[in-house]
Amino acid sequence: MKRYLKISCFILSSFATNTIFAQDLHFSQFFNSPLTTNPANTGFIPDADYRIGGTYRNQYSNIMAAPYKTYSVFGDAQVFRNRFENGWLGLGAVILRDEAGSGGLTSTKAYGSVAYHQMLGYSSLLTAGFNLGWANKRIDQSKLTVPDQFDGNFFDNSLPTIVVLLNNNVSYFDVQAGMNYAYFPTEDVYINAGYSIHHVNQPKETFFADSINDSRLAIRHIGFLNALLKMNENVILNPNAYYTIQAKSSELVVGLNFAYNLSGDGAKQLIGGLYYRVGDAVVPMIGFELNNVRFTFSYDATMSTLHYFNNYQGASEFSIIKKGFYSEYNGDRRQSLCPGFN
Repeated sequence: MKRYLKISCFILSSFATNTIFAQDLHFSQFFNSPLTTNPANTGFIPDADYRIGGTYRNQYSNIMAAPYKTYSVFGDAQVFRNRFENGWLGLGAVILRDEAGSGGLTSTKAYGSVAYHQMLGYSSLLTAGFNLGWANKRIDQSKLTVPDQFDGNFFDNSLPTIVVLLNNNVSYFDVQAGMNYAYFPTEDVYINAGYSIHHVNQPKETFFADSINDSRLAIRHIGFLNALLKMNENVILNPNAYYTIQAKSSELVVGLNFAYNLSGDGAKQLIGGLYYRVGDAVVPMIGFELNNVRFTFSYDATMSTLHYFNNYQGASEFSIIKKGFYSEYNGDRRQSLCPGFN
């Protein structure tokens, strides 16, 4: 009981000060959520022409009656490859849904993305892109209990409170922009770096009156670096580094994936990986790929002081991605820009 009480007080203390500091949705498998990481990733598919995917994340299910649940589906494709000299457009869309805690806080977001990709010689690719979306957040105040409703033993939401929400439903438009660069000097080496800015327009997001708190969503910066390195005919390594900062919150994730060829043509692959979110969690990952459909599962093992409350049980995450070529049925596939199993 003490454990749940401490966590509840921590989460709800923001209401006591009439301020909520919003934090963006995030995935441990950020590399499997390309359009939420950087809009320049739209159509940035070195080994295919299109892809569709989805991610499901369940967090704090062992310490909260209503755990955080996040869903994402996306799709993007390369278009107009014959309209530009050594370049193409990327078009895509992503939908996110988040359910956070017993207060009925839900977030729904839908974005459309576009990016332009230009080859620089034979071994480099430069990309710029942006997305525009609509976001909505709702909360059920009747389900909330705040610190001044604590009667000494329990939280009682029938008690009066000084915390009053101006509304329980807010919507706004949101804009992101980003750039990517890829370098692939040989068929066995591929290096990619990107940077993006989220909430460029700093939309208002608050359930309170504007005069009570700073209601504009803080700009978020995301940078990443990854590589694909073919070690031999059966092993490809994929190191990744990811850093994001928004207001006073930051996150650094570093780690490594590997793909092991289980068939001569790469149609069957075993996937494994290990990541570390600095100061927070160790994230092992396992999965497999079958005929260009990749399934991966990861688990956040909490390493911060929160492990005293959740017994190292942070979040589980499942991702599925399907990639394909427009011409895969007539034998005229476009050459891949990154290492692959032949």
